[in-house]
Amino acid sequence: MSVKIIVGAQWGDEGKGKIVDLLSEKADIVARYQGGANAGHTIVANGTKYVLHLIPSGILQDDVQCIIGNGVVIDPVALMDEISILESLGISIDGRLFISHKAHVIMPYHKLLDKAKEESAGASKSIGTTGRGIGPCYIDKFNRTGIRIVDLLDRDNFAEKLRANIAEKNQVLTKIYDQEQLNVEQIVTEYLEFDKKIDPYITDTTLLLNNAVREGKNILMEGAQGALLDVDHGTYPFVTSSNPTSGGACTGLGVPPTAVDSIIGVVKAYSTRVGNGPFPTELHNDIGEHLRKNGHEFGATTGRPRRCGWLDLVALKYSVMVNGITEIALTKMDVLDDFPTIDIAVGYINKGKKLKSFPADCDTLDNLTLEYVTLDGWNQSLAPCKHYDDLPENAKKYIQFIEEFVGVPVSIVSTSPDREATIVR
Repeated sequence: MSVKIIVGAQWGDEGKGKIVDLLSEKADIVARYQGGANAGHTIVANGTKYVLHLIPSGILQDDVQCIIGNGVVIDPVALMDEISILESLGISIDGRLFISHKAHVIMPYHKLLDKAKEESAGASKSIGTTGRGIGPCYIDKFNRTGIRIVDLLDRDNFAEKLRANIAEKNQVLTKIYDQEQLNVEQIVTEYLEFDKKIDPYITDTTLLLNNAVREGKNILMEGAQGALLDVDHGTYPFVTSSNPTSGGACTGLGVPPTAVDSIIGVVKAYSTRVGNGPFPTELHNDIGEHLRKNGHEFGATTGRPRRCGWLDLVALKYSVMVNGITEIALTKMDVLDDFPTIDIAVGYINKGKKLKSFPADCDTLDNLTLEYVTLDGWNQSLAPCKHYDDLPENAKKYIQFIEEFVGVPVSIVSTSPDREATIVR
């Protein structure tokens, strides 16, 4: 038996999709534990590029069961589109996809509120959300006014809850954001039709997963975004609305922490961030642009260009601590192939003093002086490397430096987006 949690150890976009797809070869179940359709996991397999938003990355492996857990918020339109796309590519969904009856549903008013709030905040104060209604849906969840999949089973009860919610949301939309009122009956009809389509996939996924644990099955728990975007442990308020950290896997799926065997942190060989918020190693120069170009750093969900910078080991060490990471999957090493030298951030200095830990406030993070170590690059393509010993000596030194600083071994090295271009140590 093996129960593994796969977490993004930075600000998201670390390449979790490829790593989960790789590890799914030996898995029985892959379960997504938080987030929504704002996530975009990109996988390249047999020359075909797949971008998944809600359905776990393990769906590309035959015979692997995929679960969307209770901690995920589900956009019906995005889900049905994704199912249709996968089926059109010849990927079987029936009997392999299971959705928690406790998962919350994103409603049209969530998307409207998300976009309206971002627009009213202005560019300087906006969070930089994808506008897909994720945050407002989680707000309703914790306000105890959310609508869950299970609520769709009773039309009258669902309609009553929806009418109460829309009456409140219409007040906000019309009087604060100058939007038009929503049509209650139209939404009731649309979502009950959605319920008919997804009914075959709905089940008690908490029971399913715990039975699988007892049966000794191999389970991967897959998160979205990254640990530094965690609502509790990230760069608040420039964070997501859930817990991408490893602790979120247990609450988002209903699996006890005692069942977990290992936690794999997916780490990009440099750093990126999408949207606003502090980013200590960000490069506003040709080097940053070169990283963006080499790494094709544009959001899989939004298409937005990502902010780029050197690897930040202070932030990574913090992430290792918070998540309890036991091993690292290092991605996009090939993006650094043509850099003669590579900088790595190893210290934060604030007001002349070196900080002992990752700061909790954004003001401090925005006004740091960074301490860097410069390593020699390898100046050659990593594409031909099939084994760890094939890597250039300077590439090995880069990996060893990371391992020694954060105290965790690098067990997987990705040398291109292709599924096959992966070194497992």
